[in-house]
Formats: sequence, C-alpha cells, structure tokens
Amino acid sequence: MPAISPLSPLSPRQSECSARPAQSSAAPARPSPPPRTGGVVRPPRSPADPPRARTALLGLRAFRLGPADREVLWLYLLSRTAVWVTAYCTRWLFPADRNTRTAASVLAPFEQWDWGHYVHIARDGYFPGQAGPWQAGWDNREAFFPGFPLLLRAVHVVVPHWVTAGLLISFVSGAIAVLALARITRRHLPDAHAGRRTVLFFLLSPCAIFLAAGYTEALFLALALPAWLAARRRNWPLAAALTALAITVRVSGLFLAAAIALHFVLAARNRSEWRSLPWLALPAVPVALYTCYLYAYTGDWMAWKHAEERGWYRTFHAPWEAWQNTWHAAFAHTQTTGYAFMFQAELVAMLVGLLLLGLLIRQRRWPEALYLGLSLWALGTSYWYTSIPRATLLWWPLWISLAAWSMRHPRFTTVYLSLVGPLTAVYALAFLSGRWAG
Repeated sequence: MPAISPLSPLSPRQSECSARPAQSSAAPARPSPPPRTGGVVRPPRSPADPPRARTALLGLRAFRLGPADREVLWLYLLSRTAVWVTAYCTRWLFPADRNTRTAASVLAPFEQWDWGHYVHIARDGYFPGQAGPWQAGWDNREAFFPGFPLLLRAVHVVVPHWVTAGLLISFVSGAIAVLALARITRRHLPDAHAGRRTVLFFLLSPCAIFLAAGYTEALFLALALPAWLAARRRNWPLAAALTALAITVRVSGLFLAAAIALHFVLAARNRSEWRSLPWLALPAVPVALYTCYLYAYTGDWMAWKHAEERGWYRTFHAPWEAWQNTWHAAFAHTQTTGYAFMFQAELVAMLVGLLLLGLLIRQRRWPEALYLGLSLWALGTSYWYTSIPRATLLWWPLWISLAAWSMRHPRFTTVYLSLVGPLTAVYALAFLSGRWAG
C-alpha cells in the first residue's frame, strides 16, 4: 500500500480524528470499564493470551464466500452447463447404433469406462460371492481405491439412481475444488483476477470432462486442494486428515502426503509446530487398512499392484522404454486411429509435465516439484503411458503457472483458449460417445 504524502487529502476518518481536541496530559484518561456479558465481568484479553478466538474466526472465514469466490462458482456453473449441452448433443449425433431412431437416455453418455468399476464396487463390493482375481475374466476392480465407491454407496441411500448419485458427488466436489484452487492461486499471485483466470484455464483444459463425470478426479481435488491450502496455512492436523481422505480416493494422495511432509520440514519454525509432526503419519493409515483388507481376501500383500499390472499393463519399465512403447503405439500403425490419437496425447502430456517440473525446480518450489515428480515417475515407468492427460487435472501448479504467464503476456489467454478449446471439445465428445479418452 503506497504511503500517504503530507499533501494528500485526508480520508473522512482521518479528518474526524484530526479534528478531535488533544487530551490534556495533566489528567490521565479514565480507563474504560471492562465489558459485561450476561452479568459476568470479563477482563480485557492480553495480547499474550492464546489466540483461540482468532483461530476460530479464521476457521469460520474458510467457509465464507467473498465476491471472488462467487465469481469462481458462477464460472463453474457455466462450465457445467456447457458439459450438459455437449452431452445432450452427443447422445443424438453419435449413438452407438448409427441407424437408431431413438436417442439414449439423458445420463447414458456418463456411463463410460471406469464408471462401471466404481458402481460395481459400490453395489456388490470388491469380491462378491466367490469371485476374485483367481478367476478368468476378472475385472481387477481392486485396483480402484475404496473412497469414491464408499461415498457413492452412501449417497445412493438418498439418491436411488446410481449415475445421478455419482454425478452429484462430482458436481459438489468440483465446486469445492475450484474454490480451493482459486484461494491457492491468490496466495501465489497478487492480481485480484488471478484466481478466476486459473479456474478458467482449469475448467477449459482438454480433460475437464472427467471433472463432470462420475470419476474420482473431482472428489480427489476437493480433498487434496484444501489439504494443500491447510498446509500452506500451517494447519498440519487438518492437512494430514484431508490428505488421508484423499488417499482413500486415489493413489496420488501418497504423492500429496510426501509433498506436505516436505513442506512441513521446510516451513516449521518453532517447537510448537514440530509437535504436529506425528500428524503426518495419519495418511499411512488408509493405505495400511486397504492393504490388509485385500490381503484378507486374496492372500496377496501386493494385490493392488498386481491388479494394476493385469488390467492396465502397469509393470515396471525404464522411462525410456515406456516412452518408446508409447511412441510405437502412437505412430507405428499398430493401434486403431482412436487409440493412436490418445497415445499421441499421452506423449504431449508427458512433455508438459516434464517442462512444468523443470519450472518448479527452477523456482525452488520443492514440495510441488516432489508431488509432480512422483506423479510423473509413477505414470512414466509402466509399459506405456496411460491416463497422463487426465492426470494433468491433478497438477494444480500447472494451472497457476498458466495464469501467471497470462498476467505477464495479455495475448496468452487468447492463444490458450483458441488452441485448447477444440481439444476440450474433442475429449468431451470422445468420452461421452463411449470412445477411449484416457
């Protein structure tokens, strides 16, 4: 805030204060009586007292929506309307049977790919009857963490339709996620519109359709982004609790836990903060519980990893081997054109991730760099790349960096929207019409 010069006009409040007569130094001012509340006299709070009221007030402010938050939610609602318009057009223009004269149901475009796994887990459990990985044709559903299916089952008690329940979870979770993303942005960028700009880039990203579908991305971000925001505010118990919940949704929560632990080591300043160190072990609890659960049914401590290998070729390969295999699938005409195009997108997304990692390291943003680096390592060491474009939704430093770039270069926003807009439409049409979209 610029200093007021002696020649600058006084504000009304300053004029009022300057017009008051100076108090005589001969007679000291009588101290004001302590406030009474309910007939009980309370002494004034000393500045050295613990700021419990201030902490409670900050907790309440976290749920208060300011004008900037309302702008973000308005943008979010408009983007959801665009998704539903696209879904409506897709079910009429791209039916499974080109000769049909009846469009599919309104919710049919959202019943694609991984959604089947989530609803089967929520409805039947992981191992219904005697079914399991010991049978041929098993769907390897244990590769999906239980957080989303458990919440889906709970919401289904109130919302009987499974798809509607899943879409409702993603809708509410997405709203929480964009609010947290905007608030994180405002801690990085001083511009008043930076949060809205970040959310705009995020909601118009190529794979944004997965935020609207009954998938795990929106729910994960609704937990992970507030966890990171709590860590930035040094509220370590809350950050650890939210991270533990995020881990129940996606394995990426483990990378978030590592980033928050590193941030704690770099940011903890006094002994009282170091007393919160045991909280950082909380995210290990859901991993241990899920591992023990799978072992009780399968007798395999690595049941989750083996399901990933059987169903999605996530066996370990050197990074250069994974790149080579993906390149071959993208350009050697061994895949159908739809899959080949998506493999090309996988390569581009990996390059974007590597560039972002270099930027974070250059800026010495070590916790975010650790989070992204672990994500790239996990995604880039399987047989070939799978779902990296979709994983970009979880890279919140990417959207903040794009917003920062657009603040320095005004034309960048126009370029971004012109190039990314068509890709966003293509991904949405691919997913909503039942084609593979990552």
